[in-house]
Amino acid sequence: MSKNYGVFWMCLLLLTALWGCGRQPSSTPPESEAAKKLLQGIWSDEETETLVFQIRGDSVYYPDTTSLPAYFRIYEDTLYIGTSARYHIEKQSEHVFWFKSADGELVKLVKDDATEDNKVFEQSRTKVLTLTEVLKKDTVVMFEGQRYHLYIAVNPTKYKVVRHAINDDGLDVENVYYDNIIHLSVFNGSRQLFSSDFRKQRYRQRVPPQFFEQAILNNMEFSGVDANGLHVNVSLCIPDDASCYLIEHVVNFQGQLSTQLLEY
Repeated sequence: MSKNYGVFWMCLLLLTALWGCGRQPSSTPPESEAAKKLLQGIWSDEETETLVFQIRGDSVYYPDTTSLPAYFRIYEDTLYIGTSARYHIEKQSEHVFWFKSADGELVKLVKDDATEDNKVFEQSRTKVLTLTEVLKKDTVVMFEGQRYHLYIAVNPTKYKVVRHAINDDGLDVENVYYDNIIHLSVFNGSRQLFSSDFRKQRYRQRVPPQFFEQAILNNMEFSGVDANGLHVNVSLCIPDDASCYLIEHVVNFQGQLSTQLLEY
């Protein structure tokens, strides 16, 4: 009897604990539906009257054609856009919205009631940017009486790369670019020493992950020939940014490839 009584109390305690866990408050506060409703519409800069964004449903749309629409939500006094951008709300009413930009500046917006501005957002479609047209390079070099011919082709693809950038209004936006594939062939006279396609994934382990995700395979250039072989440099770059990694490949005279990171 006492054994059954003990089991009864153990089960009761377990059920109480489970019930208590279910009643614990969530760590994420409820979304501010009232603030979200106030934000619906087109907003422009208070001083310059330039269009900044349109809020429609759960999404933010930008007037330019290179920025992707983004999901947004409001928790308490903070506006969240996309996966990581957050902005402190300083003031909000039906026709006024102030917030701190990514660089700490106070952005003052007013609701734009001009009906013709709706067309800007209705007609805007996000464009994927191609930074490089098809580019072909032929290089002929002599070394120790031997003739070598390098053929390089930079080919745009349909592989998309998303880059985060801060726009003129201090908002973190996402722009989309097409990546490239680069082909390299090396001949010694009529004999082919080497032939391969180079894709961005080849360099995943050689650059930081955050850089890799936003970078495209930008270009390949012949840099010289010596006793080690024929040298070409590949640039892996974040579009419209000064950030690039330079990676050297050497094709030796037996057609073998070696790789090293040169510089950032």
